[in-house]
Amino acid sequence: MAPAASKLRAEARFGALSRRALAQYLRLLRLYPVLTKAATSGILSALGNFLAQMIEKKQKKENCSQKLDVSGPLRYAIFGFFFTGPLSHFFFVFMEHWIPSEVPLVGVKRLLLDRFLFAPAFLLLFFLVMNFLEGKDAAAFAAKMKSGFWPALQTNWRVWTPVQFININYVPLQ
Repeated sequence: MAPAASKLRAEARFGALSRRALAQYLRLLRLYPVLTKAATSGILSALGNFLAQMIEKKQKKENCSQKLDVSGPLRYAIFGFFFTGPLSHFFFVFMEHWIPSEVPLVGVKRLLLDRFLFAPAFLLLFFLVMNFLEGKDAAAFAAKMKSGFWPALQTNWRVWTPVQFININYVPLQ
């Protein structure tokens, strides 16, 4: 058997598997939207924290397999599952009803609502929940808010505003 033919068959099997997985995911989104989004957010949040730790260790020239903080991905999974997924779902549903598609400049208005109402409130909640999950007290939370909230919000606006523009204007609600 030629290697090229074998490779093509493997790619076809992978493509079929990917299409089935996507179809199943979309089915779960339809049947259980909040739970599916919660699970997705939990998994992606944990993975994001794990990758951030790996990148940080690589930048510091440390051995990536040693001293990874397993509690970090767990905290992010908890936050993603219980907060990011459900709150994002309900906020987008709320936006659809509060600013209907027929409203002039609907995309701009929804983006402004997301960036100036949801993003700051969500970031505050993130700092509060992470403070709690890390076992820190109210004084640590106040210090984190004082030193980190404004820089984090500015970074959020710079990084996520273009993404949210696409998300709000082109990604279906479901």
